[in-house]
Amino acid sequence: MPLPYHHTARGFRNNYVASVTKSLGEVLRWQLQRWRSGLPPPPRVPTPCQTADLGFIRRNARPQDMVPAVTWIGHASALVQASGLNVLTDPIFSRRASPLRFAGPARAHPPGLRLEELPHIDVVVISHNHYDHLDRDSILALSRQPGDPPLFLTPLGLKIWLRSLRIENAVELDWWQRHVHLGVDFYCTPAQHWSARGVHDRNKTLWCAWAVLGADFHWFFSGDTGYSQDFADTRRYFASKQAAAQGGGFDVALIAVGACLPRWFMQMQHVDLPEAVQVHLDLGAKRSLGVHWGTFSLSDEPLDQPIHELGAARVAKGVAEDAFFIVPIGATRCIAPRNAALGPGRGA
Repeated sequence: MPLPYHHTARGFRNNYVASVTKSLGEVLRWQLQRWRSGLPPPPRVPTPCQTADLGFIRRNARPQDMVPAVTWIGHASALVQASGLNVLTDPIFSRRASPLRFAGPARAHPPGLRLEELPHIDVVVISHNHYDHLDRDSILALSRQPGDPPLFLTPLGLKIWLRSLRIENAVELDWWQRHVHLGVDFYCTPAQHWSARGVHDRNKTLWCAWAVLGADFHWFFSGDTGYSQDFADTRRYFASKQAAAQGGGFDVALIAVGACLPRWFMQMQHVDLPEAVQVHLDLGAKRSLGVHWGTFSLSDEPLDQPIHELGAARVAKGVAEDAFFIVPIGATRCIAPRNAALGPGRGA
């Protein structure tokens, strides 16, 4: 059978652009420009942080007591408690987003939850293999949590990396493939990005977003992505499961809103704030939480850009303040289940 379009002889590609990666010359040009211009500028205000509500998080970890809730840990890491499962997205608890412990982008703020403060994690979803999304030390620590290890869900090509760490409880998926865990559907969905952990493995593993559908809660995680038709495609793909009578679209979408400047360099791989709001609209999400900001300085905008510019991006798209929001690191946002008549418990 012919390979899907996004497969190539050497790895993978995006659906709607030939390539999002830049040449070495373009990388050097960017770095020279940012050095000459003194970028990124310092933030005007620190990223808001608050002490996590550990009492609630621990009580809410029990399937019989669980209500849908999202806790932002920092960067693209979030704890989603819904449908009876405790799920982590792209966990990074290390001080640096780097293959080196002594160099590379350092955290501006500690994680909103420390590893030892997490409830027992049922599932970890990974969007791609960049160091700020797939952190070796964090993955190892999670694999050694007390009790059973979590299930690691990844896009194609990363199971062998996990096996190199002696992690076997893993499933890798292609775009649009589904894995069911304790009655909850995890779909690997397309995003527009790229992959590499070194100089010789460009695009040899897949990247993705995640759509998670439980009986009482539907949520979406964008990972890293440029703006593309993929999100309108995702809405169409799940339309039969998200009609108004079934509770509507995604109850919450976690959408990246940082690492977006300069646009000539970042546009194809990272959405800016107006594009992030458009992703929210394309998905038909009821509400969205901006992530992937305020933690690591990875590009030319200040860490606090979303604080000052998200409001204008919402207004320009006609999106209400409570429909696309950001929260402090460590904050938990509770969200109504799809059908309040459904009691807490696992999806079906």
